[in-house]
Amino acid sequence: MSFLIGKDMTGGYGKGPDILHACSLEVDKGEIAVIVGPNGAGKSTAMKAVFGMLNVHSGSVTLDGEDITTLSPQARVIKGMGFVPQTHNIFTSMTVEENLEMGAFIRTDDIQDTMDQVYSLFPILKDKRHQHAGELSGGQRQQVAVGRALMTKPKLLMLDEPTAGVSPIVMDELFDRIIEVSRTGIPILMVEQNARQALEIADKGYVLVQGKNAYSGTGKELLADPEVRKSFLGG
Repeated sequence: MSFLIGKDMTGGYGKGPDILHACSLEVDKGEIAVIVGPNGAGKSTAMKAVFGMLNVHSGSVTLDGEDITTLSPQARVIKGMGFVPQTHNIFTSMTVEENLEMGAFIRTDDIQDTMDQVYSLFPILKDKRHQHAGELSGGQRQQVAVGRALMTKPKLLMLDEPTAGVSPIVMDELFDRIIEVSRTGIPILMVEQNARQALEIADKGYVLVQGKNAYSGTGKELLADPEVRKSFLGG
């Protein structure tokens, strides 16, 4: 059984129409699972359903064998979910180090070892730890956001468009760091607009269209699938 299983999730926001329709996805320890698809396909919505930010009318979410379908996002964080939203994901008026400390708000143990691990993963953050996060570049801000999520010592890390608005060089660097995190055993679920690059690092890939699973497989299988290439990867 996979570590995270979102099974046949159907739901939407508030009393609005359903955006997800029997959407399923899963990721196991040490794996990277990537959700791709056209704009408006429900990619971020699927991730928010997993995190409890959506009304799921049917289907289920299971984390490490436990059904968490009815839990609030806050309760899911305590269970081990780390979520990095696409925007508003750092405190710009705080220093880098203060942002990381805020990430550890649910912990009662010594956080220094985790802080050292984050600085080892993102050396530039150690250099800039006393700078206000709002003064950093877009790519550096994303590193702060991911680092802050890692400070909770998550059992699962979820990233919503982590490379949005950054240069190709910074995107490659962020993907390298994401691979490093997955090699520590933490499963990663990621929504990405840069579909081809994301599938290249994905153990599992899910292509959503109109809130439904259109294609799924390993990253390599989806990259090699002529229909996926033609419809979603530009040939």
